[in-house]
Amino acid sequence: MRREYNKFLLPNGIRVVCEHVESIRSVVVGVWVAAGSRNEDAALSGISHFIEHMAFKGTHRRTARSIAEEIEFIGGHIDAFTAKDCTCFYTKTLDTHLGVAVDILSDIIMNPKLAGSDVDLERNVILEEINMYEDSPDELVHDLLVEGVWKGSPLGRPILGVPETIARIDSGALRGYMQAKYVPENIVISVAGCFEEAELLALLEKSFGGISAAGVREGGGLARARGAEVGTAHGAEAGAAHGGSQGRVEYRANTTLRQKDTEQIHLCAGFNGIELGDDDIYALHLANYIFGGGMSSVLFQKIREELGLVYSIYSFISAYRGAGLFIVYAGMQPGRAGVVFNMILDELKAFTQAGMTGELLERSKDQFKGSFIMGLESPNARMSSLGKSELLLGYINPPEKIVAKVEAVTLDKVYEVMGRVFDIGGLAVSAVGRIDGDLENILRRAV
Repeated sequence: MRREYNKFLLPNGIRVVCEHVESIRSVVVGVWVAAGSRNEDAALSGISHFIEHMAFKGTHRRTARSIAEEIEFIGGHIDAFTAKDCTCFYTKTLDTHLGVAVDILSDIIMNPKLAGSDVDLERNVILEEINMYEDSPDELVHDLLVEGVWKGSPLGRPILGVPETIARIDSGALRGYMQAKYVPENIVISVAGCFEEAELLALLEKSFGGISAAGVREGGGLARARGAEVGTAHGAEAGAAHGGSQGRVEYRANTTLRQKDTEQIHLCAGFNGIELGDDDIYALHLANYIFGGGMSSVLFQKIREELGLVYSIYSFISAYRGAGLFIVYAGMQPGRAGVVFNMILDELKAFTQAGMTGELLERSKDQFKGSFIMGLESPNARMSSLGKSELLLGYINPPEKIVAKVEAVTLDKVYEVMGRVFDIGGLAVSAVGRIDGDLENILRRAV
């Protein structure tokens, strides 16, 4: 498929990044806002996620039901999610219904009703969501690790908030937060799929042009930027000015344990990783594919397939501006947890010393490229890649540039990055389940 990336700047300062993909009839529109859990005051933890919920409760033009009906009656889809560093609202429709999609998105973002009665109802829904999360130990253990290593930083707070902060969020707090955060310099609109460029830009300017342009340079008309690396001028400035160059978040090695009456012990081992935008992350990805990133990985084959000690085991990478983590997760019977934990550390030490070969590196590169390129065949994935990169970094690396960076990774670079990240002295641990004294001693001694 031929791809063409373009970037525009609406008169009020909102950035638009779009990619026309031939041979499909659908179009995905995402509105990305630099308002996630790391952007919140501690007293209002969870407010970004609360706003995501409230956007679908009705506007001054539409009820909650009409929002759902309008998009579903044309065979479309609308949804949203909140992350630590952003909130995204998005639609997927046929190209012929692009106008409907843009109108609904702008309505729920610019004109949410935020009625007090709706806020109280949705507060109960969010509290149930928090309770549900507490009943999911395999997810809870990841949050505990993050809260422990980034304790004291907004990045360490849960996206959902906590009952105490959710209880104090009201209509006034929601409106105040939106007025402060939902401003042009914090917004990126990303579009991927089938569309006519002129029509798209006219729709976006009409629908989103009413958002206050405080602080934006004067001068009307659409600014346009073209090039392989989209947004190298204004985008880079915006990324730096609005969060793209945040300082490094302090990482703390620690042990966080939660007693729960579960059938399994859920365990995470974490390491200080590589931040978003650092090209060394490609070497870490290549190491991860071999060590714990799939069914053919060292961890899965040794601990799950050969020894049958766990049901689930894998490793993965999380990257944010100014912070990153490398995490190994395992779920097993309580009596096996100590053995599994020590095996993970032993396998990690062995892999860091001599586990990666030239042959494995090439295999890992093929694995990365296959997964990455096939993922880009979805317009949803393209919309997400465009929007997140422009919002958080201020620029977009085209696929061919990312592939070139992966191809350029050497075996020496992989070992250099592994030596820096896989530092047992900087290990953090979290566990949820029936943790006895012996296991607690094993886990605490490791940190």
